[in-house]
Formats: sequence, structure tokens, C-alpha cells
Amino acid sequence: MGLVWMMFQSLFIFASIFAFGLAAAIVFETIRRKYNHTHVEASPIFEDPNSLKPVPCPQILDPAEKYISLIIPAYNEEHRLPGALDETLNYLQQRAEKDKTFSYEVVIVDDGSVDGTKQVAFDFVKRYTVENVRVILLGRNHGKGEAIRKGMLHSRGELLLMLDADGATKVSDLEKLENQIHAVAKKERKFGDSVASDSTLRISDVPIVAFGSRAHLEEKALATRKWYRNFLMKGFHVVVLLAAGSGIRDTQCGFKMFTRAAARKLFTNIRLKRWCFDVEVVYLCKWFRIPMIEISVNWTEIPGSKVNLLSIPNMLWEMALMSLGYRSGIWKIYT
Repeated sequence: MGLVWMMFQSLFIFASIFAFGLAAAIVFETIRRKYNHTHVEASPIFEDPNSLKPVPCPQILDPAEKYISLIIPAYNEEHRLPGALDETLNYLQQRAEKDKTFSYEVVIVDDGSVDGTKQVAFDFVKRYTVENVRVILLGRNHGKGEAIRKGMLHSRGELLLMLDADGATKVSDLEKLENQIHAVAKKERKFGDSVASDSTLRISDVPIVAFGSRAHLEEKALATRKWYRNFLMKGFHVVVLLAAGSGIRDTQCGFKMFTRAAARKLFTNIRLKRWCFDVEVVYLCKWFRIPMIEISVNWTEIPGSKVNLLSIPNMLWEMALMSLGYRSGIWKIYT
């Protein structure tokens, strides 16, 4: 009996120390990210591989120079990226030929890849020129959220679309998100105050976010996906409801469109770097009262996903950081 009691005491002490250490680590990391500039690196320099000259780097605070920017985060994507880029640029070029007012750029953010992703990206810059395709090199792996944040902060579009490097969503579906954003913007101008209804405002001036959604495919996905991905999806939905509340059924689809005004508010505040930054986007949209639209898109599961069981601890860690950071007031939201 005495031995059992000693073992119980030892386990209790160990669990207490572990829990205290984990709580302390969460608090420390939350405080470390209190100010957004603590995890922001210097502005990237775009290089023109044809002339080998540096290109001025735009900022999200600058006026828009293009109609749309497509931001593609890429980590070790040398095999999947070429097909996605070919489809994307073919669509954009065809649309530009039909509509002379349509201008675009594709911003590829290499998130510290150790394969040939960088070379693949620069090959497309050479083919389509640095005016239409640009590459940001993060140097080391930060996470998908940080790669997208970096791309958003240095894009030139009135509309900014994030999409995955695997081409899981048809790029032409951006028109669904685009049309809904324009429809909501018209309503905002019609029923808003005198400033919002100013006819001189561009689409870039009205903060709106459109979420591509796979929620309509959930039943089919449950039947065809691996068990651990279904487990992750269901568990994640519960945690999202607790952390950010309801409103968006599918926060994790990698196909989202932002007006420039929305991206300016959101991505100067985003702190989460990996899987859960999408949930932080929802939380900040609610805080800023930015209209959110959820739109069904065509989606195909592509082999090579980087989400696995090892992602669970990181997701829970980021959710804990976000909940503590915002609810305690340690993380300030800058307007």
C-alpha cells in the first residue's frame, strides 16, 4: 500500500510539473508574440531572374496596382507545383486576353523548401516575367500561415486569393468568390453610410472575406478519407467552435479571397504561423465586423497532404495560444 501511494504521489507531482511547465510555456509564447513585429522579418526583395535586378517590394498599405493577386504557399512542392501553376497561369492569361482591364500577379512563397521548389518557381518567373509572377523566399520553414501572411503583405491586388500549391481546388472557382464579394460590396455601399456608398470607392476599399468551402462534400469525404483525417476534422470542428465561435463551417479550405482592405486589417494582426491561422482569420473578422461569405467550391483530395497525426499537438498548441492571447488582452489588435 505504501509503495502504491508513493507511486501515486510521484505521478501526481510529475503531472503537476508537466502541467505547470506547459502553462508557463503557453504564457511565455503568448507574451513573446504580443507585438506583431516580434515575428515579422525584413521585407523580401523580389529578383528578376531575366535581368538579375532587384524589384521594388510593394506593401499592403500601398494602393492596389493589379486587379487580383494569387498567393501560393509552397513547402517542398517541386512535383505538385508545376501542374498547379500551369493551370493557374493558363486561366489568368485567357481571362486577361478576353478582358483588357483584367490584371494579375501570382506570388509564390517558398517556405524554406529543401527540394527543387525554388527552381521551379523561378522557372515560371522567367517564362511569365517578374511583372506577373514573383517569388518570396522565407529562408527557413515557418509554416503555411506565415507564408500566406508574408505573401498577403507584399501583394499588389485589389483582391487577394490564397490557394494551395497542390491544385486541389480549380482556379476558375475564384470567380464564385469574386462575384459574391462584388455583390456584398454593392449592398455595403447601398445600405452603408455616405462614405461607404461613395461610387468612387473601388472593390479594394470595402473589407470582405470569401471562404471557399468543402462542407457540401463532407459526407463523401467521411466515406473516402483515412480514419485519422476524419478524426482530425471532427475534433477540429469542435475546437474551432470553442475558440472562434460559429459562422464558417469549413475554416480550413485553402481557397480564400480577401479584398485589400480586409487583408490589410487581418494580416497585419495575424500571429499564428501554421495550421490554425485560418481560425484566427475568422476570429479577427468577427472582431473587425468584416462580412464573411462561405461559398462551395470544387475540390479534389490530392496525394501528398502534410496534415497527419503529428499535426494534432501543434493545432492544440496554436489554439491555446490564440485563446489566451486574445481573451487575456495580451495580444493587441491594431486597427
